[in-house]
This record gives sequence, C-alpha cells and structure tokens, in this order.
Amino acid sequence: MSAANNFDVAIAGAGPAGSSMAIRLALAGARVLLVEEKRFPRAKLCGEFISPECLAHFKNLGVMAQMRAAGGVSLAETIFYSRRGRSLSVPSEWFQSGSAALGLSRREMDQQLLARARALGVVVLEGSHASQLIADPATVCGLRVKAGCLTRDYQALVTVDATGRTRALARHLDRPRAKRKKNVRPMVAFKAHFESARLAPDTCEIYFYERGYGGLSSVEGGLSNLCFMVAARDVRRFGSDPELVLRKLVHKNVRAAYTLGEARAVSPWLSVSLESFGPRTLTPALGLLTVGDAASFIDPFTGSGMLLALESGALAAETIRQHLSLLRQGSGFATMAGAYRAEYLRRFQRRLRVSGLLRRAAGVPHLDEVAILLLGSSAGLRRKLTRATRHSTSREVKFTNL
Repeated sequence: MSAANNFDVAIAGAGPAGSSMAIRLALAGARVLLVEEKRFPRAKLCGEFISPECLAHFKNLGVMAQMRAAGGVSLAETIFYSRRGRSLSVPSEWFQSGSAALGLSRREMDQQLLARARALGVVVLEGSHASQLIADPATVCGLRVKAGCLTRDYQALVTVDATGRTRALARHLDRPRAKRKKNVRPMVAFKAHFESARLAPDTCEIYFYERGYGGLSSVEGGLSNLCFMVAARDVRRFGSDPELVLRKLVHKNVRAAYTLGEARAVSPWLSVSLESFGPRTLTPALGLLTVGDAASFIDPFTGSGMLLALESGALAAETIRQHLSLLRQGSGFATMAGAYRAEYLRRFQRRLRVSGLLRRAAGVPHLDEVAILLLGSSAGLRRKLTRATRHSTSREVKFTNL
C-alpha cells in the first residue's frame, strides 16, 4: 500500500468529537485521515447549546474567532419550565465562572472545525463512507472507504469511530444486546429552526411535558433552534407529523405554548429515533477507539453533550500522542487502550450516572413541578446539581510536538 494511504490515525465521522480530535493530533504532528459521509456544511439534529466550558476548547483548537464570526449568540442563562409554567434559572456562569454559553447551529460549528482540520494538513474525505474496518488478523489496522463507485483501503495505527450514536464501525464488533425490556420506552427527537419565537436572545428555555421535554435557544441569523423529544408511541399516535406533535404535546407546557405561539419553522424538520443512553464499549477491538456519542450518549437536557464530545476527543488524542512512538514500532495498543478506558471512566462515569438519573426523573408525571419548586428555593442546591452533570476539574490538554 502506498505511503499516501498510510496514517497514524484514521477517524470516521467529522462531527465535533472527530474533527476536534483530528485538529489536536495534527497540531501534535500526527498524520491524520478524517472520513465523513456527508458533505459540509449540513444541518444536524442537535440542541445547538454550546456550554461555556466548550469555549476554552475552541480557543485551544484555534477556532474561537471563527465561531464568533459565524454569528454565535451568547446565552446567559437556561430557564427550566414545568408543565404549568413554574420556572427556575441556571446561569451559564455556573458552568464556568464569568462565561456565557454559545448558541450556534451545527451547520456552522461543524463547518468551522472541519475547515480548521483541513488547514492543518488533515486529509479530509467528504462524501465518503467508511464501509468497514480492515483487520490483520485480529487487530484493526484501518478503514475501507467508498466514494461513489470507488473503494480504497487506508491503513492506520489507530482507527477511531466518531460516527455518533449509530456507531457505524464499532457496532459490528459489539456483543449481541439483550432484548429491550418492556418498560423501556423508545423516544423520537425532532429539530427545526424557527423565526418569531417570543424568546429572549440570551436565554435557553427547557420545557417539560407528558413523556418528554424540549429546548429552545437562539442561534445565528435571528433564528431559534427548537429540539424536543417525545415518546415513540405518541409520535405514531399523531401520524409522525412533527407540527402536530408540537401542538398536541409540547404546547401542553404553558410556557412553550406562549413562546412558540406565533413562531414558524423556517427549516426542514429533522428527526431521529432514540432507544438507548449512557456508555458503550470504548475499545471494541485492538486498534479501535470510540469517541463522542459513539462512546457514550449523554442525555441532551443536561446541556453537556457538546462538552462530552470535545472532552472525549481531547482525551483520545492525548492518549494516542503519549503512546504513538510505541505504536509506530508495532506495539503498545493494549496499554494505550487500557489507559484510555481508565481515564475516560474516571472523568465521565459520574457525569453519565447523574445525567441518567435526571433523565429518568424527568419522565415521572408531575415530578417536574415538585423538583422545580424544591430546587427553586436553593441556589446552592441548583449549582451543585448543575456541576454534577459535568466534570468541573477537567482541563484543556496541552500538546507538544511528536
């Protein structure tokens, strides 16, 4: 195989986890391949809430100015609303002192990260499908990539699945999962951009309603991003029509009905089924790591999904950097994989556990009223619970040249 097809790291998926990881490795001198099935820019189903801790990552990645120039909106607080309109506020500076969150579409954010990766010398293949893993014999050593009618193999010392919840590569190595329990209720998420919402531009609003919740926040261009989750059975009941689901379920929350009363969707609706949350296999095989949602899918209403993507990408990149000299000599993957698993669990396991508990609590009828009443009486308790959904002692990784 030619030298042009050999890389230190091959990453499938150019979302925030994959692109940011590619940037970090390129800054450290690694030769990186980044494969993306879509062509950017493209819309993506997401809450589009970028918590303040992410901004330090953007600065380190060299894209902060680009994110601001793309029209990112500062979000000073998140307000949670019960079905009857009772509310409580979580200031963004609780996530990181003195900082606001950022409202920016995935279309813009992902495009800026990918452009930065390409500028640093990452080999980017857009419109290309990482169709399968290459193994020799039991160790993953690269990707088979299809682009139109052409298929090409790329070898890599480390291969990374950053394809999101689908785990397009890692799922083929996962052990068969037990049948879904009857009491597990699959969800469906919808997302669209709206105009004319009655929303303060510096505020993110979260709405609870029967068997679901949703969030609304400002993004670039004077628009608002609405992303909401409902039970799959309710989606079927309303003929899978997102506008009807919005009116019949989301508007049951009195604040949502007011804020969205005169709003109009100005983008196509996106939807996706959600059947599982929490951690998945981090190192499914020798030579293969997972990052971002492919490693763990954290509940969206905590507002820490983007942060987890950037942090897991940083952790994987730094772990590879520390072991790359051994990997280039044909050894060291087992040690590197063990280090990645141990540090990932140390940093993120508690966060995932707390978020899971909050998600289950949010689905209990009428508990939103009680929780907002109790938490509303104690700013200290709200702050403590907020910090439990993220790792407050995480720090940005500093790279040295390889």
